[in-house]
Amino acid sequence: MRKKKVIIGLSGGVDSSVSAWLLQQKGYYVEGLFMKNWEDDDTIYQCSSAQDLYDTELVCKKLNIKLNIANFSYEYWENVFRLCLIYYKLGYTPNPDILCNKEIKFKVFLNFALKKLKADYIATGHYVRSIIINNNYSLLRGIDKNKDQSYFLYTINSNILEKVLFPIGHLTKFQVRSIANRINLSNANKKDSTGICFIGKKKFNSFISRYLKSKPGKIKSVNGDILGNHNGLIYYTIGQRKGIGLGGISGMLNKPWYVVDKDIINNVLVVTQNHKDKKLMSNIVIVNQVNWINQKKLKKPLQCTAKVRYQHRDIRCLVIPNKKNNLLVYLYELVLAVTPGQSIVFYLSEYCLGGGFIKKCILCE
Repeated sequence: MRKKKVIIGLSGGVDSSVSAWLLQQKGYYVEGLFMKNWEDDDTIYQCSSAQDLYDTELVCKKLNIKLNIANFSYEYWENVFRLCLIYYKLGYTPNPDILCNKEIKFKVFLNFALKKLKADYIATGHYVRSIIINNNYSLLRGIDKNKDQSYFLYTINSNILEKVLFPIGHLTKFQVRSIANRINLSNANKKDSTGICFIGKKKFNSFISRYLKSKPGKIKSVNGDILGNHNGLIYYTIGQRKGIGLGGISGMLNKPWYVVDKDIINNVLVVTQNHKDKKLMSNIVIVNQVNWINQKKLKKPLQCTAKVRYQHRDIRCLVIPNKKNNLLVYLYELVLAVTPGQSIVFYLSEYCLGGGFIKKCILCE
């Protein structure tokens, strides 16, 4: 019988590399795909893509698998980065990783692999698991709680899960590195990538200023006192405490400042020195752009838990749907710095149910 063909997304990292080897051990015919999602049009910004491609080639040679290379830069620009720029201008703090998974890895990559490369499945090195329940695929957290990436994958659905394999979801990061060392992979001890890869070692503010015009304005305290000037609201996010530029203000306590609000209409950055300020807290979240992995709209209130950002602990909540497929989420405790533009993701124990875009946060006392 013909072996099932799997195209695995290879990034040069240890997770996807070990995933490829594990698929081979299970009897799949495996090929790799290295995705180029950004055009390196300026040598000022040193991206690691060249090194990642080299590391990927070494892994493919070691495992004796074919490497395919695809350029999805146009799709990334149109469907991920351009949308992020719009969100920044509106005062939100978007999550490019979630958008990339939705638009590139589990749409463009999936279609490319199934149609052009004639694959039966695709695979990624995400720390998540999938199982079949009543003939439907469900998404579960990864076994390694410190590496679980289900938060970033809530935008996919059961139909997509049917065509995706997650070979390392049942392993810990330690186990993955141990396998890589045991089979002598050249990237066994390669450092994990963080942040947006194409920005490289440059600061985010310097990078984003190439695409968005900054508009300096006033910094005010929660009491309305003018404290200084900001460089542009696009450079700040709710809860931020570094890089605000208010150190050493005469007459003020020697304590850090926290971003409380971004007043887009008046171009004012609002800050506080009280990290427990009520203006930093919220317990009601208005959510839109909702996706349920089982593809069934919520018709009645749901008791579950939620994460308001990656690696944040689970918060018990009540999720209430409305007629426009938006959600009103009541958090059962006050939560610090819930950030519009980020995502809230819902869980029942190990099951990732779905999530949505945080549009607004409210404190209800």
